[in-house]
Amino acid sequence: MTGEQKPSKAINIMLWAAQVFLAATLIWAGAMKLFDPADLPWPWIKENPNLVKATGVLDVLAGIGLVLPALLRIQPQFTIYAACGTLALMIAATMFHISRGEASQIGFNIFVAITALFITWGRHKKARIIPGNTR
Repeated sequence: MTGEQKPSKAINIMLWAAQVFLAATLIWAGAMKLFDPADLPWPWIKENPNLVKATGVLDVLAGIGLVLPALLRIQPQFTIYAACGTLALMIAATMFHISRGEASQIGFNIFVAITALFITWGRHKKARIIPGNTR
C-alpha cells in the first residue's frame, strides 16, 4: 500500500458511531412517515401525503445504505453515496422548510447534513473501507 496511510482507530470508531446513529435515525423517521404519518406533528405531512411517502422511502434506503455496504464490505463505496444522498435530501428539506416559512425547524436537518458530510469526508478521505477486507 504505497502512499496510503492506515486510518486511525479513533476516526474509524467516530465514523461507525455516526453511521449507526444516522442510520437508526433515518430508518426510524422513514418508518414513521411510511407506517404512521398521522401521528406526526408537522402540518406539511397532511398537506403532502405523496411527499411523505417518497421521503419515507428515501430515509429508509439512506439508513440502510449508510451501514450495510460498509458492514458487509460489499460495494462499500455505496456508504459514501448514501451519505451524499442524505446530504442532498437534507439540503432539499431545508429549502422546503424555508420556503414554507418554517426556518425555525431546520436545526435537525442541518445536524443530519453535517453528520452526513462527516461520513462522506471520512469514508472517502480518512478511513476508506476496502471491499472484502476484514480490517
